[in-house]
Amino acid sequence: MTTRTIPTGPAGRLAPLWRTAASARRISRILTYISLVAAAGVVVGPLLTVFLTSLKTPRELARGGVFSLPGDWLNLSNYLTAFENGNMLVAFGNTAFILVFSVTGTIVIGTMAAYAIDRFHFRMKRLVIALFLMATLVPGVTTQVATFKVIDAFGLFDTRWGPILLYMGTDIVSIYIFLQFIRNIPVSLDEAARLDGASSLKIYRSVILPLLKPAIATVVIIKGITVYNEFYIPFLYMPSEELGVISTSLFRFKGPFGAHWEIISAGAVLVILPTLVIFLALQRFIYNGFTAGAVK
Repeated sequence: MTTRTIPTGPAGRLAPLWRTAASARRISRILTYISLVAAAGVVVGPLLTVFLTSLKTPRELARGGVFSLPGDWLNLSNYLTAFENGNMLVAFGNTAFILVFSVTGTIVIGTMAAYAIDRFHFRMKRLVIALFLMATLVPGVTTQVATFKVIDAFGLFDTRWGPILLYMGTDIVSIYIFLQFIRNIPVSLDEAARLDGASSLKIYRSVILPLLKPAIATVVIIKGITVYNEFYIPFLYMPSEELGVISTSLFRFKGPFGAHWEIISAGAVLVILPTLVIFLALQRFIYNGFTAGAVK
């Protein structure tokens, strides 16, 4: 019979500590995976519910549960109804029109404002920066009455240009994103271009703007998704049916006596697919843009 000797000395005292540290690492790893699975469930659960609902008939939706499976996985009638009766083609066109002008205006205004704040010295510069920061802290709902009166006074109510003007003028976050990138651009490049006779506008177009491509890609993706998913502004400022966007087109299937949730879910899937594909294809630009602007 063999006997097991318990080591004494420093090695014997370190063995329990090593086992304790290994157990703590194992528990930490298990908790990490549990939290990731729980977070994935919170995100995927609603999407799975919407997808399953879009394939069901009204009778299946009334009898089955939330996560019940549809009887026919190739039932595309809800998608056809949502696309035709929801006037989705016109809605996609209006959304694309608003999206192009809003994102372009945000980039031009944001880059110019950030360039002026960082490169020029003028009176009350700190006050201007403080006002930008204060604007981000004020809840948007508190200024809706005044904003509506301004849009109506300009004659932009029930037109596409009303939401475009609001999207371009209320994006302070984009200015701060561009400002972080411009601060990483050496001032020596501006001085070299100025010695060659370049004006401030020429420096902005030829030096600053090309170096802001990562920031521009980040703002385009974030701003594009925000405008694409916006419901409140188009619903309030473009009540006409021919000016509907994809977010408000789904609201037509909600009536005073109930809602066609199977058709609304099918329309929601049609709305989600473009943003999902674009985000998966361009997600590296978002991460690279944020990390490049955060590290000096």
